[in-house]
Amino acid sequence: MVSIIIPAYNEEEAIGEVIEDILEAMQDVGYEWELIVVNDGSRDRTREIVEGYGRRGVRLVNHPYSMGGGTARTTGIHHAQGEIVVVTDGDGTYPVRDIPRLVEEMDGYDMVVGARVKEAGTLKALRIPAKFLIRKLAEFMTGSPIPDLNSGLRAMRKETFLEFETMLPPGHSWVSTITLCMLANSHPVKYVPIDYYPRKGKSTFHPVKDTANYLMLIFRTVTWFNPLRFFLPLALLLFLGGLGKAIADIVNYHWHIATSTVMLLLASLQVFTVGMLADLISRKGSR
Repeated sequence: MVSIIIPAYNEEEAIGEVIEDILEAMQDVGYEWELIVVNDGSRDRTREIVEGYGRRGVRLVNHPYSMGGGTARTTGIHHAQGEIVVVTDGDGTYPVRDIPRLVEEMDGYDMVVGARVKEAGTLKALRIPAKFLIRKLAEFMTGSPIPDLNSGLRAMRKETFLEFETMLPPGHSWVSTITLCMLANSHPVKYVPIDYYPRKGKSTFHPVKDTANYLMLIFRTVTWFNPLRFFLPLALLLFLGGLGKAIADIVNYHWHIATSTVMLLLASLQVFTVGMLADLISRKGSR
């Protein structure tokens, strides 16, 4: 069985159309499926609109107040009966007609991500370079190519999601975190190209705060599962800086090593030691 989850917060302008598109896309599939909308404490007509689809089998779960899009996704997955869960947004930005295609690609994979082929969000001049840098950092830290780090349309196995549930944040970075968790733990992930459309209604994305959260989640997730990916390059950088400065001290000051040079070399040793301890803790915790 496949469960489709839509987190919704003040999406009265788009939620009805999204539901209609999903119902149409899924009507001819050859397997059982369900549609769950999690109303995240909306203050507009979102709840009323979704309730109107109850007679067509759409399930509504309500939060008493806004708890974040990530929490809404987690709530929906907990209510899901399917072995495969699909999450998408309720703002009309994702081509939900592609949901059957994502489900078909699940054979042999623990997650299939709809990788957007273009950026249609607000504040493009800020979002595009920020997303590019964050994605490249995530690729370096995980050692895996990531065409789209934070796509809101993806299918995954529920049992795999449950492995990482406690690490997932309540907000926008939920989707990025589950991607990093999967990759850092060698779960097979596939990317399928999809379109992306301008959203309907007002976005809750905060450029500065959410970009900072994305950066923090990358370091937090990777240092939890594979700390040496972070600590070893930093230790090497400090060591090479200290070594270069030591050579310069020898040449310029006749074998007199400056205190700052010693501090750089000691810092590299400390960072390396911390990385090794973190790696031991990570390996012990994963058993």
